[in-house]
Amino acid sequence: MSPEHGARRSRVIMVEPALTQLTKLTASETHRLDRAIVAISANPELGAPVPGTLLRDYTDDVDGVRVIFYVTAFQTITIVAYVEA
Repeated sequence: MSPEHGARRSRVIMVEPALTQLTKLTASETHRLDRAIVAISANPELGAPVPGTLLRDYTDDVDGVRVIFYVTAFQTITIVAYVEA
């Protein structure tokens, strides 16, 4: 990796329930959520595994954001299933 570039981030996709939840958020909530999603895309191991599933549950207590997501096998795509801000 060249010094000009940081680590590669995964591409983030939101499924329908998350998109519906997103439309109900204020601009401030969307901004806080965006920071959490950027953090997850840079480090897909954030959050706690949900037992018995491929899901991870990430909560940022500072921004008051919760994201439930899973990452594809090669960690190139993060699929967001639920958002809360």
